[in-house]
Amino acid sequence: MGLKLEHVTKRYMDKVAVDDISFCIDKPGVFGLLGTNGAGKTTTIRMILGILKKDQGSVTWNGKEITRKNVNFGYLPEERGIYPKSKIRDQLIYFAKLKGMKPKEAKSAVEYWAKKLEVGEYLDLPAEKLSKGNQQKVQFITAVMHNPELIVLDEPFSGLDPVNSQILKEVMLELIQEGKYIVMSSHQMTQIEEFCTDVVIMNKGVTVLKGNLKQIKESYPCNCLELATKENVDKYIKDVGLEITFSKENDYKIALNDEEKARKLLTMLTNANVEVNKFELKRPSLEEIFIEKVGDNK
Repeated sequence: MGLKLEHVTKRYMDKVAVDDISFCIDKPGVFGLLGTNGAGKTTTIRMILGILKKDQGSVTWNGKEITRKNVNFGYLPEERGIYPKSKIRDQLIYFAKLKGMKPKEAKSAVEYWAKKLEVGEYLDLPAEKLSKGNQQKVQFITAVMHNPELIVLDEPFSGLDPVNSQILKEVMLELIQEGKYIVMSSHQMTQIEEFCTDVVIMNKGVTVLKGNLKQIKESYPCNCLELATKENVDKYIKDVGLEITFSKENDYKIALNDEEKARKLLTMLTNANVEVNKFELKRPSLEEIFIEKVGDNK
């Protein structure tokens, strides 16, 4: 069940914006939709939500073709859409009513979510008086306050400082625990790695990589050694033929093309009675994999 795209294509005149994309979200959680600017992510999202008509393929929710009437969805677009001159409370109640909520229910939901996202003190202010981060949180409320089945978030952490990012992360985790299906598009790879189980990477409308994120990463060999020691060990690293890519106060990142050299380095440090606080072989990050897949094809 869940969300399923099969061979979905969208053309604009002679340009193919999305070319035969397929993926399935068959269990609750967060699915990552990644790509460079112009890769077709937003077009894909709009076809999922029925905002744009697809030219080919099918988009189904629980086995039925999606329409804007038969799926209760929440959408946080990349282009923000709150009214600068209107009070936050009035806007949120208005958007809640558009989603079919009754006045009393809408007012209750607004109070609940405003408190959760720590914007309650701004409810009677016009949106233009709020910081970019607080406007972002208000926009997020419009996407979730009506208890949608399917939530689509386009760059949800954009413009948020670390404190507000943490608030939003906690809300995201609650939504996951509630069994929500969430599609998240983001350029912030750390958030994708933190929340997403499965991903699709698009480039110029085409899928270049998809699958379980953990399995994708495990398919790559370790390419980095992270080392922290009590003293400077540059000499030992160079002696085994490894290259230091970063070092600060005896914390090292070391390029790795041969795990045997890493094991040899650890043996040398142990024999020299060097105190080792960290010795970790690392596989490529999602950001590195992303750059490998699309970096030469922008």
